[in-house]
Amino acid sequence: MNCCVARHEDAPVFRQKLEVADVFWTHLDRVHKLSPAQAQVVLDICTCRTKARGGHVLSCDSCNHKENSYNSCCDRHCPKCQALVKVRWLEAQKANLLPIQYFHVVFTIPHVLNQLALRNKRKVYSILFRAASETLHEVSATRLGARIGFTAILHSWSQTVAFHSHLHCVVTGGGLSPERDRWIHCHGKFFLPVPVLSAVFRGKFLQYLEQAYDNGELEFPGEIWHLADPEMFKRLLIKAAETGWVVYAKEPFSGPVDVLEYFSRYVHRVAIANHRLVSMKDRIVTFRYSDYADNDKVKLMSLFAGEFLRRFLLHVLPKRFMRIRHYGLLSNRKRKYLLPLCRMLLGAEQTRPEPPEDWQELMYRLTGKDMTLCPKCGKGHMVRGRRILPQRIEVFARYRHHDSS
Repeated sequence: MNCCVARHEDAPVFRQKLEVADVFWTHLDRVHKLSPAQAQVVLDICTCRTKARGGHVLSCDSCNHKENSYNSCCDRHCPKCQALVKVRWLEAQKANLLPIQYFHVVFTIPHVLNQLALRNKRKVYSILFRAASETLHEVSATRLGARIGFTAILHSWSQTVAFHSHLHCVVTGGGLSPERDRWIHCHGKFFLPVPVLSAVFRGKFLQYLEQAYDNGELEFPGEIWHLADPEMFKRLLIKAAETGWVVYAKEPFSGPVDVLEYFSRYVHRVAIANHRLVSMKDRIVTFRYSDYADNDKVKLMSLFAGEFLRRFLLHVLPKRFMRIRHYGLLSNRKRKYLLPLCRMLLGAEQTRPEPPEDWQELMYRLTGKDMTLCPKCGKGHMVRGRRILPQRIEVFARYRHHDSS
């Protein structure tokens, strides 16, 4: 079944492709207890590009064809709202790339800490960023003798939408000397020793986690209530210390173009994109995933709709939490004067920021398609006309009924 099967009277018009919004519309009553942040995400996804958001009437200046254009929700968890944001971000990163090798390093939180991380997302994710960034800075300073730059991207999901917190870091293959008078290159395909990175990262993460516990910055609701006891929390830290901490370093990218291609796959992503959904039938949602343990073979997984939505909502981020961060040479405060210095030392041409473009111009430059062309006659252009006011849509009617029963 490949079309939208939402039955609620306020649901979007039937489409040929299944979307996450359709699963929410149809099976929201299968979800138990939404936090305020999760409820806002559900509302945004369900009303994205619908009459609830309002919009404008578009009219063709040639054949007089008319159609409604509804506003997007712009929620960072919405599968339909990431494409343009990602493109703009990628365009901005072109000015920050240097003509050097780049490496891909992944830092992962072990499974034993998942329940604690789920109930303390803001604190644990912040510790993850801090521990990983300090690890890269310190090990590169001692082993390479250089100040590096990198971009860290938080992902909290696996291919099966399960909870799996990790950082993807794109790291410069070398850095500035302490005196800032020369560029120090990495040697070939070798960046930094992974066992050292893993050991330093584990020590820093557990140290900051213990500090957070001592300062009363962690909460222990539900299933992890027992961790409020100091002895039980200490046992958790010991168990985590004995677990293998995964730090994975891939071979270097061949150049800046490959870095941008990599970024396009990992930045501004959500737990699962709409194109991965295959079908929704009899309370079962089926989707595609890549099995990394089986040579990245693409397989199908089927979950009950309630479980699928539960997994999706696990990845709602705390409000205003930044999941893409820049460090070292690429940090927001320092790259303005450090990157030109790096280019000078590398003998590279200085870059200039591109003039701002509206989204139609940007998409035409990247794809060669005029997004304003009339879909009916293909000759005229769609011109924005009168405004469409937002209309009330009841998203949570079935959820409230289920929750109160």
